[in-house]
Amino acid sequence: MNTRNTTAKEKMLKKIRQALLQKKENPHPMFEETPLYKDEEEPLDVTFAREFTQVSGKFVYCDGEINLIENLIILVEKLEISKLYVWEKTVQQLLDQYGFPYRSTQVNFEEVEASITGCEALIARNGSIMLSNANESGRRLSVYPPVHIVIARASQLVMDLKHGMAVVRQKYGADLPSMISTITGPSRTADIEKRLVLGAHGPKELYLFLLEDRF
Repeated sequence: MNTRNTTAKEKMLKKIRQALLQKKENPHPMFEETPLYKDEEEPLDVTFAREFTQVSGKFVYCDGEINLIENLIILVEKLEISKLYVWEKTVQQLLDQYGFPYRSTQVNFEEVEASITGCEALIARNGSIMLSNANESGRRLSVYPPVHIVIARASQLVMDLKHGMAVVRQKYGADLPSMISTITGPSRTADIEKRLVLGAHGPKELYLFLLEDRF
């Protein structure tokens, strides 16, 4: 090849090919184990609550099911929510025990004011909630409603994303859900005049009700 006629793109691709041929050991093999927080020894729920609230999430600790229902009633009354949708059977069974009202069908879903879903795991390191479309909530209940309420158990807390993925793989095996994602706080964007706007592409408010089940 005449190097004088070689384009910048071809030169770049040549360098990439040469780099791929030169096998080198990973200079940082323990990178994932490197602590990112000095206070990493603190309980996972404390780490999660701190990180979650820093990204505008609303964290509510519940020491039992009755306390959870009480907090849900307070929230629904405060926000004046009447069109609350719940599609997951496990969440419905929990609410049915205490006669908590909700809509269980997709009728008039365009009127939804809030939704309640479960989750796959809670990622403490960055305060994220791991979701999938493997349950009845699918994708819509975590994206469409202006208020998204997640009920999770303390036993679902893990430190990192890789630990959350391990939980999902253990649960579903080779039949992984087609959608696995994490949400970190309410939907937000700064595309418009560089002003932070909440709720631009999803829920404007995100609540995490953590139900204690470790004791």
